[in-house]
Amino acid sequence: MTPVPIRLRDALQPWLGASGWRVALSGGLDSTVLLHLLARLAQREALPPLSAIHIHHGLQAAADAWPAHCRELCAALSVPLQVEYVQVAPGASLERAAREARYAAFAARLGVGEVLLTAQHRDDQAETLLFRLLRGAGVQGLSAMPVSRALGAGQLVRPLLNCSRDELLAYAREHTLAWVEDPSNADERFSRNYLRRQVMPALLSRWPQASTNMARSAAHLGEAAQLLDELAQQDMAAAQVSAEFAWLPLPSLALPTLRDLSEPRQRNALRYWLRPLTAMPDSEHWAGWQALRDAAPDAAPVWQLAAGELRRSDERLWWLAGDWLRKPAPFSVVVQGNQPLALPANGHVRIDGQLPAGNWQLSYRQGGDQLLLPGRGHRDLKRLFNELRVPAFVRDRLPLLRLDNQVVAIANLPGVQGAADGRWQLHWQPPTNDQGLS
Repeated sequence: MTPVPIRLRDALQPWLGASGWRVALSGGLDSTVLLHLLARLAQREALPPLSAIHIHHGLQAAADAWPAHCRELCAALSVPLQVEYVQVAPGASLERAAREARYAAFAARLGVGEVLLTAQHRDDQAETLLFRLLRGAGVQGLSAMPVSRALGAGQLVRPLLNCSRDELLAYAREHTLAWVEDPSNADERFSRNYLRRQVMPALLSRWPQASTNMARSAAHLGEAAQLLDELAQQDMAAAQVSAEFAWLPLPSLALPTLRDLSEPRQRNALRYWLRPLTAMPDSEHWAGWQALRDAAPDAAPVWQLAAGELRRSDERLWWLAGDWLRKPAPFSVVVQGNQPLALPANGHVRIDGQLPAGNWQLSYRQGGDQLLLPGRGHRDLKRLFNELRVPAFVRDRLPLLRLDNQVVAIANLPGVQGAADGRWQLHWQPPTNDQGLS
């Protein structure tokens, strides 16, 4: 078999032009071997600047000694080290919370074009496949860990996925490397530890090539996931036609295009679209999509997901998150000048131009509000919104301009957002989907 150093060098060829290589160094066996391999390679070949990052979670007393160990190791290899201390948010899964804190710290410290190198290996890949299979993951989840993915301003790369743990252990012993042992790795209350210590040894005793074969299956599933993504991109291209309300900064899709697809293709397209927006729903939760899709035309259905909700309006799907999930507080202010006004949980409103003298106020709609339209008389706002096909979730958020308590303008709606001669107009910058940002 090809030696580990050669396989590592071949795996890193696509990233030789990176602005820097940063090793995620825990101090354990795997990351210690990776750092040693790279430091030796850097002595023979021209590589991007090499450094290491150690994340200290503070979850156990033994971990307090690990930063010193990592400093000693990096000093011996002449590799700069950055030690970062993070707080792990409490939650149902300590493993997940620690992982999220760790990768958030990595992402925050990666510069543009830099690569974070992590030491997951073939056995980790097999464990990940088995773990996700037991959780009922789909094709995307069963493709396990990709070789690379975006992270912060750079990339995360796993160059040891074609190496086994036994090979890394043999390398460490050959070069008399020292590493730390995490006591929590022996705690079989954690699912991954149970798989690693109880299940995988039993499988390997019967099928010695189990890890290799499972990693290969993960690679096949990765190719299948890529093909499904390409199909979803084609389906999305037809559904992502521009919305009528270009001023709404929300992801949206044309529903008729999706409805014409088969059920599996609908789910595949929506998974692809929702993936960067929210955690994927489980199989049973997809009934919410069917209810949303098949609701009566005059209904206002909502499909609630982990990080937001999907709404339907006028045969279009809209993704809402952040401030859009918070009901804006009622407000009524006297207009003074034309400075932008921040609206709690609802963006900003401003008046472009100069208003004539009068008792001008800004507020949201109220029951019985009407607007005087030239040649048409007074029109009830509800009927006017229906005529203009304004999405239902927007209507109570649209700022209104009143003169002597009578509505004279509605922000952003053509024909009714200001003076007929264009001397002044009411503009609204809606909130974004970002958490707490507008």
